[in-house]
Amino acid sequence: EVQLVESGGDLVQAGGSLRLSCAASGFVFDDYAIGWFREAPGKDREWVACIESADGSIYYADSVKGRFTMSTDNANNTVYLRMNSLKPEDTAVYYCTAERISTWCYGLGYWGKGTMVTVSS
Repeated sequence: EVQLVESGGDLVQAGGSLRLSCAASGFVFDDYAIGWFREAPGKDREWVACIESADGSIYYADSVKGRFTMSTDNANNTVYLRMNSLKPEDTAVYYCTAERISTWCYGLGYWGKGTMVTVSS
């Protein structure tokens, strides 16, 4: 059974940093596209970052490019999202996803329950 458990969300001031973690189990990283999505209050869910399963390339949404870094620790089945220079508009629930139906992160597979990030101005 695939399980994804996010952690690391917190309240932080604008300009600060956080590192989110996603503990994964029940699947092999190399076989899945692994992503981070977020959902802000009153807004649609937004894709943040994706590790494409075809070649392991990592892609970022324009809104976070240069500030967020996604990485994996395959030995410990953990995915990370390092977030620097946080802005109030980064406030959202952040979700970790994994899917095998595609090499890209469309959010069509497994989802964690999310972790809340709040950035104060």
